[in-house]
Amino acid sequence: QLVESGGGLVQVGGPLRLSCEASGRTDDHYTMGWFRQAPGRDGEYVASSCWSAAYTDYADSVRGRFTLTRYITNHTKYLQKNDLKTEDTAVYYCAAGEGSYGHNANTYDSWGRGTQVTVSS
Repeated sequence: QLVESGGGLVQVGGPLRLSCEASGRTDDHYTMGWFRQAPGRDGEYVASSCWSAAYTDYADSVRGRFTLTRYITNHTKYLQKNDLKTEDTAVYYCAAGEGSYGHNANTYDSWGRGTQVTVSS
């Protein structure tokens, strides 16, 4: 089971860090993906990485502003978001799978319930 946290209200240009923790696992050897959905819009791919975060991929809309990291000690993975824009407002979902990382949502077989991020101007 995946649990996201760290969402909230932030001003334009500010930072925010989302966490994704997998309960019931003793390791973090799974592919990680982040997706988001804004009101009235389709779901959108944000970023993904291999289990170690040594290899990452980002959507054009967030590349250079968002960074995936991994904290070895507690097996938690993070999406660090900087220079936030109003268009980043959405519910963010983390997803995990055993296959290759990437933008294909079908690659992932476990999903969190999402955390709301609101960017205000």
